[in-house]
Amino acid sequence: MDKDLYTILGLKRGASDDEVRQAYRKLAKQHHPDKNPGDKAAEEKFKKISAAFAILGSPEKRKRYDSGEIDETGQARQAYAADHGYGGGGPYGDYADIFGDVFGRTRGGAGGRFQMRGMDFRYTLEVDFLEAVNGLKKRVKLPEGDELDVTVPAGVDTGYTLRLKGKGEPGVGGGPVGDALIELKVRPHPYFERQGDDIHLELPVTLYEAVLGAKVEAPTITGRVTLTIPKSATTGQTLRLRGKGAPNLQTKIAGDQLVKLKIAMPPKVDEALMAFMERWREEQEYDPRIKLRDA
Repeated sequence: MDKDLYTILGLKRGASDDEVRQAYRKLAKQHHPDKNPGDKAAEEKFKKISAAFAILGSPEKRKRYDSGEIDETGQARQAYAADHGYGGGGPYGDYADIFGDVFGRTRGGAGGRFQMRGMDFRYTLEVDFLEAVNGLKKRVKLPEGDELDVTVPAGVDTGYTLRLKGKGEPGVGGGPVGDALIELKVRPHPYFERQGDDIHLELPVTLYEAVLGAKVEAPTITGRVTLTIPKSATTGQTLRLRGKGAPNLQTKIAGDQLVKLKIAMPPKVDEALMAFMERWREEQEYDPRIKLRDA
Protein backbone atom coordinates (compact mmCIF):
# COMPACT_ATOMS: atom_id res chain seq x y z
CA MET A 1 0.00 0.00 0.00
CA ASP A 2 1.26 3.50 -0.83
CA LYS A 3 2.65 5.32 2.16
CA ASP A 4 0.56 8.48 1.90
CA LEU A 5 -3.23 8.35 1.81
CA TYR A 6 -3.52 11.85 0.37
CA THR A 7 -1.33 10.81 -2.56
CA ILE A 8 -3.60 7.82 -3.23
CA LEU A 9 -6.56 10.19 -3.60
CA GLY A 10 -4.53 12.76 -5.55
CA LEU A 11 -4.80 15.35 -2.78
CA LYS A 12 -2.56 17.56 -0.70
CA ARG A 13 -2.65 17.62 3.07
CA GLY A 14 -5.08 20.23 4.26
CA ALA A 15 -7.69 19.29 1.66
CA SER A 16 -11.24 20.00 2.84
CA ASP A 17 -13.67 17.22 3.73
CA ASP A 18 -15.63 17.97 0.55
CA GLU A 19 -12.45 17.69 -1.54
CA VAL A 20 -11.65 14.32 0.05
CA ARG A 21 -15.14 13.04 -0.62
CA GLN A 22 -15.20 14.32 -4.21
CA ALA A 23 -11.77 12.85 -4.99
CA TYR A 24 -12.84 9.48 -3.63
CA ARG A 25 -16.07 9.42 -5.63
CA LYS A 26 -14.26 10.35 -8.84
CA LEU A 27 -11.54 7.70 -8.42
CA ALA A 28 -13.90 5.03 -7.10
CA LYS A 29 -16.14 5.49 -10.11
CA GLN A 30 -13.15 5.27 -12.46
CA HIS A 31 -11.69 2.08 -10.93
CA HIS A 32 -14.91 0.40 -9.77
CA PRO A 33 -14.63 -3.40 -10.30
CA ASP A 34 -18.11 -3.54 -11.80
CA LYS A 35 -16.90 -1.19 -14.55
CA ASN A 36 -13.61 -3.06 -14.97
CA PRO A 37 -14.54 -6.76 -14.88
CA GLY A 38 -11.52 -9.05 -14.70
CA ASP A 39 -9.09 -6.14 -14.33
CA LYS A 40 -7.00 -7.05 -11.28
CA ALA A 41 -5.05 -3.79 -11.41
CA ALA A 42 -8.27 -1.77 -11.26
CA GLU A 43 -9.51 -3.96 -8.41
CA GLU A 44 -6.34 -3.38 -6.39
CA LYS A 45 -6.45 0.34 -7.13
CA PHE A 46 -10.07 0.44 -5.99
CA LYS A 47 -9.12 -1.29 -2.74
CA LYS A 48 -6.42 1.28 -2.03
CA ILE A 49 -8.76 4.16 -2.82
CA SER A 50 -11.47 2.77 -0.56
CA ALA A 51 -9.03 2.01 2.26
CA ALA A 52 -7.63 5.55 2.03
CA PHE A 53 -11.12 7.01 2.20
CA ALA A 54 -11.98 4.79 5.17
CA ILE A 55 -9.46 6.86 7.15
CA LEU A 56 -9.52 10.28 5.49
CA GLY A 57 -13.31 10.21 5.19
CA SER A 58 -13.66 9.86 8.97
CA PRO A 59 -12.91 13.12 10.83
CA GLU A 60 -11.69 11.25 13.91
CA LYS A 61 -9.44 8.82 12.02
CA ARG A 62 -8.16 11.56 9.74
CA LYS A 63 -7.15 13.65 12.73
CA ARG A 64 -5.27 10.70 14.22
CA TYR A 65 -3.58 9.97 10.87
CA ASP A 66 -2.55 13.61 10.37
CA SER A 67 -1.08 13.75 13.87
CA GLY A 68 0.98 10.61 13.23
CA GLU A 69 -0.91 8.54 15.78
CA ILE A 70 -1.96 5.92 13.22
CA ASP A 71 -0.43 4.84 9.92
CA GLU A 72 -2.01 4.28 6.50
CA THR A 73 -3.47 0.94 7.63
CA GLY A 74 -5.14 2.39 10.71
CA GLN A 75 -2.62 0.87 13.13
CA ALA A 76 -0.90 2.83 15.89
CA ARG A 77 2.60 3.78 14.78
CA GLN A 78 5.31 1.92 16.67
CA ALA A 79 6.64 4.91 18.60
CA TYR A 80 3.14 5.96 19.59
CA ALA A 81 2.12 2.42 20.49
CA ALA A 82 5.17 1.99 22.72
CA ASP A 83 4.54 5.29 24.47
CA HIS A 84 0.88 4.45 25.08
CA GLY A 85 1.21 0.80 26.00
CA TYR A 86 -0.17 -0.89 22.88
CA GLY A 87 1.02 -4.31 21.85
CA GLY A 88 2.94 -4.94 18.68
CA GLY A 89 -0.21 -5.42 16.62
CA GLY A 90 -1.60 -1.98 17.45
CA PRO A 91 -5.21 -1.22 18.27
CA TYR A 92 -6.45 -2.23 14.82
CA GLY A 93 -4.91 -5.69 14.62
CA ASP A 94 -2.99 -7.00 11.63
CA TYR A 95 -1.83 -4.88 8.74
CA ALA A 96 -4.52 -6.26 6.43
CA ASP A 97 -7.40 -5.69 8.83
CA ILE A 98 -8.34 -2.40 7.27
CA PHE A 99 -9.11 -4.22 4.03
CA GLY A 100 -11.35 -6.63 5.88
CA ASP A 101 -13.14 -3.76 7.60
CA VAL A 102 -13.67 -1.87 4.38
CA PHE A 103 -14.49 -4.68 2.00
CA GLY A 104 -16.03 -7.45 4.09
CA ARG A 105 -15.16 -9.44 0.99
CA THR A 106 -15.99 -13.01 0.16
CA ARG A 107 -14.01 -14.84 -2.47
CA GLY A 108 -14.95 -17.81 -4.50
CA GLY A 109 -16.57 -18.68 -7.79
CA ALA A 110 -15.36 -17.72 -11.21
CA GLY A 111 -12.98 -14.84 -11.23
CA GLY A 112 -12.68 -14.76 -7.45
CA ARG A 113 -15.01 -11.72 -7.20
CA PHE A 114 -15.32 -10.04 -3.85
CA GLN A 115 -18.24 -8.30 -2.22
CA MET A 116 -17.88 -4.91 -0.63
CA ARG A 117 -20.27 -2.79 1.36
CA GLY A 118 -20.57 0.70 -0.10
CA MET A 119 -18.73 3.47 1.72
CA ASP A 120 -20.62 5.74 4.08
CA PHE A 121 -20.77 9.38 3.07
CA ARG A 122 -20.46 12.06 5.74
CA TYR A 123 -21.99 15.48 5.55
CA THR A 124 -22.51 18.46 7.84
CA LEU A 125 -25.92 20.12 8.00
CA GLU A 126 -26.45 23.49 9.67
CA VAL A 127 -29.84 24.04 11.31
CA ASP A 128 -31.31 26.96 13.21
CA PHE A 129 -31.50 26.82 17.00
CA LEU A 130 -35.31 26.61 17.05
CA GLU A 131 -35.29 23.93 14.35
CA ALA A 132 -32.98 21.81 16.49
CA VAL A 133 -34.97 22.06 19.72
CA ASN A 134 -38.39 21.72 18.08
CA GLY A 135 -37.49 19.25 15.30
CA LEU A 136 -38.16 19.57 11.59
CA LYS A 137 -38.47 17.83 8.26
CA LYS A 138 -36.60 19.35 5.36
CA ARG A 139 -35.15 18.51 1.97
CA VAL A 140 -31.42 19.03 1.85
CA LYS A 141 -29.17 19.25 -1.19
CA LEU A 142 -25.87 17.41 -0.83
CA PRO A 143 -22.59 18.74 -2.29
CA GLU A 144 -22.76 16.16 -5.09
CA GLY A 145 -26.19 17.48 -6.13
CA ASP A 146 -28.39 14.72 -4.68
CA GLU A 147 -31.41 15.75 -2.61
CA LEU A 148 -32.58 13.88 0.48
CA ASP A 149 -35.58 14.23 2.80
CA VAL A 150 -34.28 14.52 6.35
CA THR A 151 -36.23 14.26 9.61
CA VAL A 152 -34.48 15.98 12.51
CA PRO A 153 -35.92 14.84 15.87
CA ALA A 154 -36.79 17.48 18.47
CA GLY A 155 -34.08 18.10 21.04
CA VAL A 156 -30.94 17.49 18.96
CA ASP A 157 -27.79 19.52 19.50
CA THR A 158 -24.50 20.12 17.68
CA GLY A 159 -22.71 16.83 17.01
CA TYR A 160 -25.84 14.71 16.68
CA THR A 161 -25.54 12.43 13.65
CA LEU A 162 -28.41 11.25 11.48
CA ARG A 163 -27.93 7.93 9.69
CA LEU A 164 -29.81 7.54 6.42
CA LYS A 165 -29.74 3.87 5.51
CA GLY A 166 -28.84 3.02 1.93
CA LYS A 167 -28.04 6.61 0.92
CA GLY A 168 -24.28 6.12 0.60
CA GLU A 169 -22.00 4.61 -2.04
CA PRO A 170 -23.35 1.56 -3.93
CA GLY A 171 -21.84 -1.78 -2.94
CA VAL A 172 -19.54 -3.87 -5.11
CA GLY A 173 -20.32 -7.38 -6.33
CA GLY A 174 -23.75 -7.39 -4.74
CA GLY A 175 -22.56 -5.91 -1.45
CA PRO A 176 -24.92 -3.69 0.55
CA VAL A 177 -25.21 0.03 -0.10
CA GLY A 178 -23.51 2.35 2.39
CA ASP A 179 -25.27 4.97 4.48
CA ALA A 180 -25.28 8.76 4.56
CA LEU A 181 -24.16 10.16 7.91
CA ILE A 182 -25.31 13.73 8.47
CA GLU A 183 -23.73 15.53 11.42
CA LEU A 184 -25.73 18.49 12.67
CA LYS A 185 -24.32 21.89 13.54
CA VAL A 186 -26.74 24.15 15.40
CA ARG A 187 -26.50 27.88 14.74
CA PRO A 188 -26.48 30.01 17.90
CA HIS A 189 -29.61 31.99 18.79
CA PRO A 190 -29.40 35.73 19.54
CA TYR A 191 -31.34 35.38 22.82
CA PHE A 192 -31.63 31.73 23.84
CA GLU A 193 -28.74 29.64 25.16
CA ARG A 194 -28.95 25.91 25.72
CA GLN A 195 -27.35 24.09 28.66
CA GLY A 196 -28.28 20.41 28.60
CA ASP A 197 -32.06 20.31 28.23
CA ASP A 198 -32.55 23.72 29.86
CA ILE A 199 -32.93 26.95 27.91
CA HIS A 200 -31.49 30.17 29.35
CA LEU A 201 -32.76 33.66 28.55
CA GLU A 202 -31.76 37.07 29.88
CA LEU A 203 -34.88 39.23 30.17
CA PRO A 204 -34.63 43.03 30.51
CA VAL A 205 -37.13 44.61 32.94
CA THR A 206 -37.75 48.24 33.79
CA LEU A 207 -36.88 49.75 37.14
CA TYR A 208 -40.54 50.12 38.10
CA GLU A 209 -41.31 46.52 37.04
CA ALA A 210 -38.51 45.32 39.29
CA VAL A 211 -39.64 47.44 42.26
CA LEU A 212 -43.42 47.07 41.97
CA GLY A 213 -43.67 43.67 40.30
CA ALA A 214 -45.42 43.11 36.98
CA LYS A 215 -46.74 40.66 34.44
CA VAL A 216 -44.69 40.74 31.25
CA GLU A 217 -44.40 38.72 28.06
CA ALA A 218 -41.34 36.53 27.63
CA PRO A 219 -40.30 34.45 24.59
CA THR A 220 -39.85 30.68 24.83
CA ILE A 221 -38.77 28.15 22.22
CA THR A 222 -42.46 27.37 21.51
CA GLY A 223 -43.91 30.89 21.69
CA ARG A 224 -44.52 33.79 24.05
CA VAL A 225 -45.82 33.33 27.61
CA THR A 226 -46.85 35.62 30.45
CA LEU A 227 -44.27 35.82 33.22
CA THR A 228 -44.84 37.24 36.70
CA ILE A 229 -42.05 39.49 37.94
CA PRO A 230 -42.11 39.51 41.77
CA LYS A 231 -41.89 42.74 43.75
CA SER A 232 -38.38 43.85 44.70
CA ALA A 233 -36.83 41.80 41.89
CA THR A 234 -33.15 42.38 41.21
CA THR A 235 -30.68 41.90 38.39
CA GLY A 236 -29.44 38.31 38.32
CA GLN A 237 -32.60 36.90 39.89
CA THR A 238 -33.67 33.78 37.98
CA LEU A 239 -37.23 32.62 37.37
CA ARG A 240 -37.98 29.06 36.22
CA LEU A 241 -40.53 28.11 33.57
CA ARG A 242 -41.00 24.38 34.04
CA GLY A 243 -41.31 22.24 30.93
CA LYS A 244 -40.36 25.09 28.60
CA GLY A 245 -36.91 23.74 27.76
CA ALA A 246 -35.67 21.36 25.05
CA PRO A 247 -37.07 17.81 24.96
CA ASN A 248 -34.66 15.08 26.00
CA LEU A 249 -33.87 12.77 23.07
CA GLN A 250 -34.23 9.62 25.17
CA THR A 251 -37.02 10.42 27.65
CA LYS A 252 -38.83 13.03 25.51
CA ILE A 253 -39.32 15.02 28.74
CA ALA A 254 -38.65 18.73 28.26
CA GLY A 255 -36.25 20.64 30.45
CA ASP A 256 -36.98 24.08 31.91
CA GLN A 257 -36.46 27.62 30.74
CA LEU A 258 -34.46 29.75 33.16
CA VAL A 259 -35.16 33.46 32.87
CA LYS A 260 -32.46 35.71 34.33
CA LEU A 261 -33.71 39.22 35.07
CA LYS A 262 -31.70 42.30 34.16
CA ILE A 263 -32.84 45.76 35.20
CA ALA A 264 -32.56 48.06 32.19
CA MET A 265 -32.45 51.81 32.73
CA PRO A 266 -34.07 54.12 30.16
CA PRO A 267 -31.74 55.82 27.66
CA LYS A 268 -32.36 59.13 29.41
CA VAL A 269 -33.33 59.53 33.07
CA ASP A 270 -35.84 62.37 33.58
CA GLU A 271 -35.66 65.04 36.26
CA ALA A 272 -38.55 63.60 38.29
CA LEU A 273 -36.85 60.22 38.71
CA MET A 274 -33.55 61.85 39.60
CA ALA A 275 -35.22 64.05 42.22
CA PHE A 276 -37.01 61.04 43.71
CA MET A 277 -33.78 59.06 43.91
CA GLU A 278 -32.04 61.99 45.62
CA ARG A 279 -34.72 62.02 48.33
CA TRP A 280 -34.67 58.23 48.60
CA ARG A 281 -30.90 58.19 49.02
CA GLU A 282 -31.13 60.63 51.90
CA GLU A 283 -33.85 58.65 53.66
CA GLN A 284 -32.43 55.12 53.22
CA GLU A 285 -29.27 53.52 54.51
CA TYR A 286 -29.24 50.66 52.01
CA ASP A 287 -25.74 49.45 51.08
CA PRO A 288 -25.61 46.48 48.64
CA ARG A 289 -21.85 46.16 49.21
CA ILE A 290 -21.95 45.75 52.97
CA LYS A 291 -20.84 42.10 52.72
CA LEU A 292 -17.72 43.15 50.82
CA ARG A 293 -16.35 45.44 53.49
CA ASP A 294 -14.18 42.73 54.99
CA ALA A 295 -13.04 41.33 51.63
